[in-house]
Amino acid sequence: MRVLLISWEYPPVVVGGLGRHVHHLATELAVLGHDVVVLTRHPSGTDAVSHPTTDRIVDGVRVIAVAEDPPEFSFGTDMMAWTLAMGHGFIRAGLTILAGERGSRATSWTPEVVHAHDWIVAHPAIALAEIFDVPLISTIHATEAGRHSGWVSGQINRQVHSVEWWLATDSDALITCSESMRDEVTRLFGPSVPNPSGTERPVSGPCLADITVIHNGIDIRAWPFAPHSTPTGPAELLFAGRLEYEKGVQDLIAALPRIRRTHPGTTLTIAGTGTQLEWLTEQARRHRVGRAVTFLGAVDHRGLVELMHRCAAIVLPSRYEPFGIVALEAAATGIPLVTSTAGGLGEAVCDGVTGLSFEPADVAGLAAAVRATLTDPGSSAQRARRARARLSEDFAWTEVAARTASVYASAKRRVRQPSGRPIINRRPLPERDPAQPE
Repeated sequence: MRVLLISWEYPPVVVGGLGRHVHHLATELAVLGHDVVVLTRHPSGTDAVSHPTTDRIVDGVRVIAVAEDPPEFSFGTDMMAWTLAMGHGFIRAGLTILAGERGSRATSWTPEVVHAHDWIVAHPAIALAEIFDVPLISTIHATEAGRHSGWVSGQINRQVHSVEWWLATDSDALITCSESMRDEVTRLFGPSVPNPSGTERPVSGPCLADITVIHNGIDIRAWPFAPHSTPTGPAELLFAGRLEYEKGVQDLIAALPRIRRTHPGTTLTIAGTGTQLEWLTEQARRHRVGRAVTFLGAVDHRGLVELMHRCAAIVLPSRYEPFGIVALEAAATGIPLVTSTAGGLGEAVCDGVTGLSFEPADVAGLAAAVRATLTDPGSSAQRARRARARLSEDFAWTEVAARTASVYASAKRRVRQPSGRPIINRRPLPERDPAQPE
């Protein structure tokens, strides 16, 4: 099939796990024989002079990286304006490059399906699917409500939520990375939502299309396995990911004093960047473990592999996690896994079999799971080996691509009906830690 993938990140522009996901999916689809085009962008803060639009073949995939337009928008301060401007550039590229320069049919390329990845590309994805009159498939990697514990009371939160709702309800097929995300998408964007009084009122618009759960994949060749031996000195724990409230790093820092009481000298290495760095640094001082916690910042692939091989365990204490690709990457390297059961982590890690788990935000449970991992390194190593073995069975990219192609083949463009605006719950935010930044 001729497949058009639309994503706001794609190597070399990688913001998080989404960029790597789309890259692996695109290249595996090409290996399966599909004609794949990726519509993406150049780095933020560039322009058509420094980074003109490019159209080239990379790893068997045609990648169109669209130049930013001259108006000055910043994603951090003008998120919606920046998103709309990016989408406008994507649409123009789709019409001029894919449909053929100046309307020449000799150079045209028409997709048989459009695949959108997350709300940021909703506008160009919906527009191009309509223009080409082909099915729109959307992968919902996360939701605004999920990232904020179910609340979308802020203006930007409501705007993002409404775009997510529009993309979900306008799609002809939906994909989520976990069963928990399927439930979340159904609850948030289904045919009816709660209004502020708590009663149900139907949303004027179509019902959701079928949702298929396809787990994220892992290329184990990029994450070499190294069996862990019994540590001879103080243990080193690792966290790798974005420094955001929903990642639960604050819970890991809070648990560290308890862990150090039974395992003296235990340290924590934190690899990643995010908006909560200053607050998390303060949390380490507040819990009197500032000297035991090291914030490394961004770490490249090679450095992350070395950390995983060196540390006694990786701890992923997410309070919200659609899937948790880091858990798969860590499992591939052989590092013992200690994770919360939030969202997809509960599906990626089998408690007691491929790792140890605890309930989100349960500091005592987190500490107990880490202590059990450090106390019995032999059992921890066995669980790590089982986690590695499971990857090739359940999370191979060839399987992910094949299942995604099946969704493409069965999708049919539905008849569109006019839609009213979604009803958004605007209840006040719940009580929160006063130390947590707004």
